[in-house]
Amino acid sequence: MNTFTWMDEEEEPSSSGKRVYSISELTREIKMTLEGFPPIWAEGEISNFTRHSSGHLYFSMKDSGAQIACVVWRGRAGSFRFVPEDGMKVIVMGRLSVYERQGRYQLIIERIQPAGQGDLQRAFEALKRKLAAEGLFDASRKKPIPRFPDTVGVVTSPTGAAVRDIVSVIRRRFPSVHMILRPVAVQGENAALDIARAIDEMNAFGKVDVMIVGRGGGSLEDLWAFNEEPVARAIHRSVIPVISAVGHEIDFSISDFTADLRAPTPSAAAELAVRDRSECLDMVNERTGRLLRNHGQRLRRHREKFESVVKRYGMRRPRALIQEYCLKLDDVWQSLRQAALQRYSVEQKAVEALEGRLKALNPLAVLERGYSIATRVRDGKVLTRSSSVEVQEAVHIRLARGGIRGVVQEIEDESR
Repeated sequence: MNTFTWMDEEEEPSSSGKRVYSISELTREIKMTLEGFPPIWAEGEISNFTRHSSGHLYFSMKDSGAQIACVVWRGRAGSFRFVPEDGMKVIVMGRLSVYERQGRYQLIIERIQPAGQGDLQRAFEALKRKLAAEGLFDASRKKPIPRFPDTVGVVTSPTGAAVRDIVSVIRRRFPSVHMILRPVAVQGENAALDIARAIDEMNAFGKVDVMIVGRGGGSLEDLWAFNEEPVARAIHRSVIPVISAVGHEIDFSISDFTADLRAPTPSAAAELAVRDRSECLDMVNERTGRLLRNHGQRLRRHREKFESVVKRYGMRRPRALIQEYCLKLDDVWQSLRQAALQRYSVEQKAVEALEGRLKALNPLAVLERGYSIATRVRDGKVLTRSSSVEVQEAVHIRLARGGIRGVVQEIEDESR
């Protein structure tokens, strides 16, 4: 690192031989000095918050005595669990830097978290508003929970009371249902990313019909992993229907709003995921009995109808009835035959008349009387005028029997 050279206030730079810094050099020296500081934690209130079109975040942090400019680069802003807002009190970790163009020192933020319980709630509401505006909570995108799942995926802590409650309820309600546990950390710095990764892995596995994501009760800080954006986005893109079961009945999380179904507790989630086997058997028995009763009633109605038909006059005299219908069939056949012969006679006469007309119009009949048809060989056009051909042009003459091909020797005037 360069060191500054000092001079007395009364000295002239030209006489002392001391270095004279340009503004850029001076600012760069200050920048190098400040950026030598290790990363620091700072607490203050956000003001003048701006999200630039580039994705970077710009704001100031202040207290009662001073303020400092802060910058969050786009790549880091996407990993924050909430969106900062004006007036929010936060604790940040960052490193000092200098914006040389303006000669202003600033704090480059790497991590940020609310400074208190009230700020956590504000962060919760801010993310809730953001995701709601994007449509992640819309009822139209909620997937139905399958009525009879074969396999239930569970994303929770492997040691908490939640997983024991879920297993106990499912074993009691429907013992044949398979369960697959993906153990995750449900609180702590990297818990949200672990939960989001587990949801994606369940979808990639592809053999799960419904998924329970959650944990037992705790404070707002304990449940915070389920209020982070990575978990909400993983639930949103899940193809498998997701039941969110976070905390107790009074607790609401971002994952509750994003999931396809919200359960007040992990035990309730297990009850919503699988039906009670004994209730299903009772329903099957009840519907089987109803089906048998309905079938018996229909069978009795058909038997009564059959007996009524057997007692009719036609069933008592089947041979006479068949003979009567045979006579009617003969009469109908005879009528159809007469009508067909008459129609044939009429059509035959019409055909003969048409044949006579065609013979009269047949040009070959005219040729039989000594006439002929002359055509030009080059295009087959019928000649009706002597001017249509030229001397030495080939012509063809069609006779009643055969034809003649020749060459024009002389053309007579059309008036002759």
